[in-house]
Amino acid sequence: MSTFALTAELLCKRFGKVNALDGFSLEVPEGTVCGLLGPNGAGKTTAVRVLSTLIRADSGRATVAGFDVSAQAAQVRYRIGLAGQRSTVDEILTGRENLEMWGRLHHLGPRGASERAGQLLEQFGLTEAADRRAGGYSGGMRRRLDLAAAFMLAPAVMFLDEPTTGLDPASRNEVWRSVRALAAGGTTVLLTTQYLEEADQLAHQIAVIARGRVIADDTPERLKSLVGGDRIDLVLRDARSLSVAASLLERIAGTEPEVDGETGRINIPVTDRTAALLEVISALNQAGIEIEDISLRRPTLDEAFLYLTARPQTEETPA
Repeated sequence: MSTFALTAELLCKRFGKVNALDGFSLEVPEGTVCGLLGPNGAGKTTAVRVLSTLIRADSGRATVAGFDVSAQAAQVRYRIGLAGQRSTVDEILTGRENLEMWGRLHHLGPRGASERAGQLLEQFGLTEAADRRAGGYSGGMRRRLDLAAAFMLAPAVMFLDEPTTGLDPASRNEVWRSVRALAAGGTTVLLTTQYLEEADQLAHQIAVIARGRVIADDTPERLKSLVGGDRIDLVLRDARSLSVAASLLERIAGTEPEVDGETGRINIPVTDRTAALLEVISALNQAGIEIEDISLRRPTLDEAFLYLTARPQTEETPA
């Protein structure tokens, strides 16, 4: 049996004149979280819908949990969970009643549905609220109830399509804990998200999709390394010193810095992180330029994403 829980090979899907998927290929190892990132309209949701058997691709091949999504769709559906962008929670029912309803829909029977609902309420931290109407739940609690319903059959693969869109930071952290628990239990998770911090926090693997195809596929750290090594960020107390400071930093780092005239911020890549930081501070002090704030940091996933999606689409990044 393959060690990949999910494979896609040259999937294509067209809606009218729009190529939603145009050679989409991906492999996701078992028991990992894969973040699928891309601009709006890049094909993320279409990929999830094809892989979860909601729609059929025009061409290409894909397998989920070892089964072909076209030829063996019923077997795939029995082994997956799906939480889409819209909530499936019935607000009139209690949390327990929602899950029992989903259990009955999955043919577990009254007793089986009740037992599974109790297990999921405990797993997703909803036991205390189990007998309250879901309409009174917070956004994070509703989303966890959504995830619990998708996990009714303990799936081998879970599809989460932008699960935290519109949630406040506290509710988002609740969902993150649930996703980590799924992966820790052996479930493979394919996560689409607009929040790059979310992908950085949760994903073992990140695939960047643009115009219907994967243009980069690697670990978060390796993708971030594509935009260079360490960087120094500094804010000057007096923005009128920007040009002089930028010239000093360019001489130290050997490359032109990024300058934001409105905020007085300068950003520049460096190689020897500690030595470069000390040299920058010393040079600015000698020049009489006061620093409001300074930090040494690694590249962010946001920077890697912007770098990858801004490049011509004919370029490919090695996996």
